[in-house]
Amino acid sequence: MSSYPEAPEGWTPVARRAVGPFTTHLTFRRPDGSTTVWSSRAHRKHASRLSRVAPQNERVWWAPERASWWIGVLFAIGSSCFLLAPFPGFVELVGSGVDGMLFFVGSVFFTSAATLQCLETFNADREAGGAGHRQRLRLLAFEPRRIDWWSSVLQLVGTLLFNLDTFRAMQTGLEQPSYDRLVWRPDAVGSACFLVSGYLAYVEVCGGLACRPRRGLEWRIAAVNLAGCVAFGISAVASYVLPATGGVIDLAAANAFTALGALCFLVGAVLLLPESA
Repeated sequence: MSSYPEAPEGWTPVARRAVGPFTTHLTFRRPDGSTTVWSSRAHRKHASRLSRVAPQNERVWWAPERASWWIGVLFAIGSSCFLLAPFPGFVELVGSGVDGMLFFVGSVFFTSAATLQCLETFNADREAGGAGHRQRLRLLAFEPRRIDWWSSVLQLVGTLLFNLDTFRAMQTGLEQPSYDRLVWRPDAVGSACFLVSGYLAYVEVCGGLACRPRRGLEWRIAAVNLAGCVAFGISAVASYVLPATGGVIDLAAANAFTALGALCFLVGAVLLLPESA
């Protein structure tokens, strides 16, 4: 398997930041003596066959020709569904069937965005510096030495598990109109996938296991998304059904942290739009 990223002809790597086997940043010396810094996230977002920004099309709020723009929009819609559905009084207002449907629709938007993010990652250019553009669309790729590959794939797995959970919960809500507990109980495995994916995305930006808060847009997106993953994880724990009583550990906390996690994801999704430009 060839290295990633590949150095253009005449470029020499002079510095590398990595976490384990994952390269997050590289500094190259070019033939003219100048240096160029490559970063995994920036390369994926701007040097992918699906998200390359043309100089004449640097639009922020309306750029449907870029997959990165659609990723932000789809995540924003899914997050809005997960923010509204657990809100206090909403299930009493619309009924558990409608509430369950909203969770399921939100999970489908999450999966659509995560699928596009995988495709964006799979189709990132092999070379740094804008050379080596991919000519063919790749629908699948196995590149386990890339941190963004693991982050994207784990996030997709997590969303698929949420699809299953929300579909089962929707059926429960439709069959039991008196259902007055959680309409959606987060899957522990799905939440764990989200948490690992979010942390890998954070590490990708930091270039280490942790870093101080930064002003850059990349760090803000990674940090707020990681906070959302933590909130979903807490929600999964709080909604665990106790075998002895059949009740959940803390219904209010489960709903509150689901909404908080969705709010974090919504903020991160909106920030993806200016980043994609």
